[in-house]
Amino acid sequence: METGTVPEGGEPAWRGLPAGLLRMRRLLLVAWLGLLTIVLGLLPGLLAGPGWALLALLPAALLLWGWVLLGRNWRSWRYAERADDLLISRGVLWREETVVPYGRMQLVEVTSGPVERRFGLATVQLHTAAAATDATIPGLDPAEAERLRDRLTELGEARSAGL
Repeated sequence: METGTVPEGGEPAWRGLPAGLLRMRRLLLVAWLGLLTIVLGLLPGLLAGPGWALLALLPAALLLWGWVLLGRNWRSWRYAERADDLLISRGVLWREETVVPYGRMQLVEVTSGPVERRFGLATVQLHTAAAATDATIPGLDPAEAERLRDRLTELGEARSAGL
């Protein structure tokens, strides 16, 4: 049986996202909110008195809350390749499951911005005939993203040709 396909009468083989995506997002969170914490702690503390330095507690609390939320969000993302379609599931409070039939795919892109490249990550973007069913799988290993792109393109061409 091929990796990621559905076993006979069973559930699809779900794949989660690599931990590198969580590390990247948490580092960005710490960089931005950490800088804001320092600025809100130093400037009011030096200019208006030490009591105003307590303003730094707000971004520090947001940093801790964001740290937990990023972990929950990262764990909620998963995808599965089935015989006729690709499933993408995500969401913590509001679960969203997208089903993209291979025959409806028009374009499969792999992108990687400068921050993603620094962390060895890539994003797969699927474009379908109906814009409402476009889907994205972020934070994949570049080799997995290319494999998925090639497989989805091959399956999409076969399904659209009626094979």
